[in-house]
Amino acid sequence: MSDTQTTQATSLAAPFTKVIILDEPLKRGDTEITEITLRKPKSGELRGVSLIDLGNMNVVALQQVLPRITAPILTAQDVANLDPADLVEIASEVSLFLVKKADRMAFPRS
Repeated sequence: MSDTQTTQATSLAAPFTKVIILDEPLKRGDTEITEITLRKPKSGELRGVSLIDLGNMNVVALQQVLPRITAPILTAQDVANLDPADLVEIASEVSLFLVKKADRMAFPRS
C-alpha cells in the first residue's frame, strides 16, 4: 500500500474509531491499560443488545458490546472495574456511534 493509500485509509477510518485516555488505568496482572481504542460497531456486533439500553449507557449492555469493539479487548470484568468517569466517556462515544453522521456533527467532540 502506498503512503497516499495509507493516509486515505487512515483518514477514512478515523471517524469510526476513538481513543480514550483513561483517568484511572485498568490493571490486568502486571499489565496496566492506560488507553482504549473504540471502533464503531457493525450491526452484527450489536446482536443481543437493546439499542435503547446501549444509547442510555446501560452498564450491562456496555459489558456485552465493549469486548466486541475495543482494543485492547475489555472483558465484562474490566468494564465493571472502570472508573465511573472513564465509563461515562466510553459510553458517550459508543452512543455517538449510533447516531447518523449528519446528526453527529451537532455534538461537540474532542
